[in-house]
Amino acid sequence: MTSNNSCFCFFESVFFLKTRILSNKKTTKKPIIFTFATNYFDISIRMKNSFIKLHLSIILAGFTGILGRLISLNELPLVFYRMSFTFIVLLIYLWMTRHLQLVSGKNLLKICSIGGLMALHWIFFYGSIKVSNVSIAVICFSLIGFFTAFLEPLFNHTKFSFKELFFSMITLVGILLIFHFDARYRLGIVYGIISSALASVFTILNRKQGQKHNATTLLLYEMLGGVMLISLIIPFYIGFNQEPNYIPTFYDVIYLFILAVVCTIVQCILQIQALQKISAFTVNLSYNLEPIYSIILAMIIFDEAKELSSSFYIGFLLIIISVLLQTFNVFKNHPIKSSD
Repeated sequence: MTSNNSCFCFFESVFFLKTRILSNKKTTKKPIIFTFATNYFDISIRMKNSFIKLHLSIILAGFTGILGRLISLNELPLVFYRMSFTFIVLLIYLWMTRHLQLVSGKNLLKICSIGGLMALHWIFFYGSIKVSNVSIAVICFSLIGFFTAFLEPLFNHTKFSFKELFFSMITLVGILLIFHFDARYRLGIVYGIISSALASVFTILNRKQGQKHNATTLLLYEMLGGVMLISLIIPFYIGFNQEPNYIPTFYDVIYLFILAVVCTIVQCILQIQALQKISAFTVNLSYNLEPIYSIILAMIIFDEAKELSSSFYIGFLLIIISVLLQTFNVFKNHPIKSSD
């Protein structure tokens, strides 16, 4: 009997001690420094994930210029097939996965209009490639940051940033060096500048819609809007081009499929997701890295190094400096907001 009572007292003491310890754990507050460190690293991880998505989209975008030169079609039918293939593949995917979403008529008109801007941007971009080369077209695309520095405050009613303007002016000087000293590609540079201006407006407007709609849904209706706009332009295009190339070859179809699925669907979804956390200016200026990937590939595949002068490389170096300065500034100020 004494033994049983001793055993009971022992277990009762253990239970009491365990309850006391668990109670202390529940009531113990975490140190403020621990909470701050946790929140800081949480935001840093989100920031890094957004930048990873951004730069993956840039790498994929770097292949679009290469594929644009490989495809034998003229710029307008090339964009028409690209957007048509993208719309069909994305529509089938969303229907099979039951993720197809309908939008109201007013929002549909807005999204389709943004898709029309995307189509015009691509038409001038590939037009620049056709009349010059990949390197000229993609380096002119770097002016997107310059246009965004002026246009984003106007569209979003935000404060004008002189720091962003300074970063963009470095890029502008680089483009002007190439334009002034290498007259062979001036038409291609003009097309490229128009392309970057249109891309800037597209990105600003797309960021607003990206916060309201799913990325794949947004891309689907943007492709529809682009196809509709090009369908309206085609009759006028035929009148100005007596011998346009409209029928893709077997290899053109393969390149167009890669362009539609990998370099459009996957790339645009990554870009839209990045825009949910990063400012349009930062995304646009970071896209100045696209020439690095495209130019290296163009030099390897098309041997474009022989076509470029020393002024091109000086301007290219200035653009890289602009990108590095902006990237350092973004990481320093942590512009990405917590989603909690």
